[in-house]
Amino acid sequence: MTPAPGRSANSSPVRLGALEQQVMGLLWDHEPLTVRQIIELSETDPAYTTIATVLTNLERKGLVRRERRGRSVLHAPVVSREQHTAATMQAALVNGGDRAASILHFVEGIDADDLRLLRDYLDEKDVSG
Repeated sequence: MTPAPGRSANSSPVRLGALEQQVMGLLWDHEPLTVRQIIELSETDPAYTTIATVLTNLERKGLVRRERRGRSVLHAPVVSREQHTAATMQAALVNGGDRAASILHFVEGIDADDLRLLRDYLDEKDVSG
């Protein structure tokens, strides 16, 4: 069975290296992009072949798809930043030992606006569910 996009075979979210994270950030913010556009938007000055390799790796990991448009190859994320973040948070809960304690520590650390958002969501879900 093929894993879901952005997930490894064991259903964990794909871990990203620093450069992979940077490239995904650019794709999430500006999709779709060519290798040259990624280099131009990058804060560093990576080599063309480095970015091309990173994109190939991200495509293999199920995070990026490529599309040919004329003579250009554009790269776009397969999953949203929010989907990837949520999958990472779920994996942390699964692997974090005491799930309830992890959730409670997380909730204790969020600000009032996020707490209100969570409370409103749970209230709405309770009414509809």
